[in-house]
Amino acid sequence: MLEYITIGQIVNTHGIKGEVKVYPLTDNIKRFDLVKQVYIDEDNELITLDVINVKYLKNMVIIRFKGINDVDSAETLRNKYIKVHRKDTVKLPKDSYLICDLIGLKVMTESGEVLGKVAEILKTGSNDVFVVRSENKEILIPGLKSIFKKIDIENKIIIVELLEGLV
Repeated sequence: MLEYITIGQIVNTHGIKGEVKVYPLTDNIKRFDLVKQVYIDEDNELITLDVINVKYLKNMVIIRFKGINDVDSAETLRNKYIKVHRKDTVKLPKDSYLICDLIGLKVMTESGEVLGKVAEILKTGSNDVFVVRSENKEILIPGLKSIFKKIDIENKIIIVELLEGLV
C-alpha cells in the first residue's frame, strides 16, 4: 500500500501573496480543512509544507503555505501533487476504500475465473465504474454492492458476481 496519498494537484497561483489554487482529488473537498502538513514530490524527494490557511473558490481549494510568500515562490509549485501521510487520511466508512488501494487488485468471479486487474476507476456520479483489464480484453464493472462480493486489500483480490451480459 502507498504510504503517501495524493489529495490534490496545484494547478495555478492565486493572488500575489503566495497562495496556490488546488484541484482536489478527493471525494470530500472539505477534508482540506483538517490538513496541517502536506508533502510535495520534488525530484523524487518529499518536501514538507505547513498549511497556514485554506479557503474554497467554487470547486477549487486555495491554500497558503508557510514560507511561500509571493507569486514567484508559489509558481514553483505549479503542477505538483499534494500528498498526505496515510495516517492523516480521512477515516472511511465501512466498505469504502481509497482508489489507490484498489488499483492493481486481481478481479475474479466467485467460480475462480480471473477477469484481470483493476486498471482505473471512473467516477460517473451515480456509481463508480471499475475498468478491469487483462491481456486480451477490458471489462467495465459498475461498483455496486450487489456485484462486489468481497474486497480483500491484504490479499490483493476482488471477488465479483457478474450480471449476465456484462462480459
